[in-house]
Amino acid sequence: MTKLQSEESSRSSMPPVSETASKEIILLPWVAPLRWLSLGWRDIAAHPGTSFFYGLPFWCMALILHGVFHIGPEYSMTMIVGCLLLGPFVAMGLNDLSRRNEQGIAQDFMGSLTCWKLHLSSMGILVVVLLVLSLIWGRVSLVVTALFFNTTIPSDFDVMDAALDAGNWEFIATYTTVGGAFAALIFSLLVVSIPMILDRDTDAITAAITSFQVVGNNTAVMLLWAVLIGLLVLVSVLIPYAVGMAVVGPLLGHASWHAYRDSVR
Repeated sequence: MTKLQSEESSRSSMPPVSETASKEIILLPWVAPLRWLSLGWRDIAAHPGTSFFYGLPFWCMALILHGVFHIGPEYSMTMIVGCLLLGPFVAMGLNDLSRRNEQGIAQDFMGSLTCWKLHLSSMGILVVVLLVLSLIWGRVSLVVTALFFNTTIPSDFDVMDAALDAGNWEFIATYTTVGGAFAALIFSLLVVSIPMILDRDTDAITAAITSFQVVGNNTAVMLLWAVLIGLLVLVSVLIPYAVGMAVVGPLLGHASWHAYRDSVR
């Protein structure tokens, strides 16, 4: 089989790309995030083995971050950047499984592993944007820390002590506000962009703008969705050895597909 025939065969095995160029942002009800989680759990129940396979990278990332934070916290931001680079590709695989399940198309495990190849340009741009935002986030965090400690950056142990000391409430409030702002920016960028790239083969800029529009038009609902994500991740990492991430990771990956489908028509 020639290379061209191989590529055509790969494309023919993929679910059809949406032919609708225009888009409509849907106003969502309050209960929408709970529906997404319910549908995500349905996708896991339909294909538990494949879903939990995708849960392994999330679990490994949680274990590595936990270990780095305790052994060498100065490298935590580096590891977070690495997770942000890997996460979108894992999420797209889960989105592909949910997409096939929704459309009644036979599951293709190898196809889900490589579905990002057909959207490499858009995914590459998205990952670069995430990398830049993460680096800026890390730099701003260092500046905030330096400003509150007489312009000298203390050791990581001192920073942790400061974060746990109620007497440093101004530092805690500022650091949390800055971190929250960057987290909100990344959340708004990603909330529907990856499944939209998969579904419509759109460019990264259009997908990112649409993602921001979804958040802007449904701010309260998306805030609830972000809180639920945070709570699920927190609970999962509090379970011994963070094994809960092997379930929560796929659940959120599947649910993100349904968030996109409900939000964009």
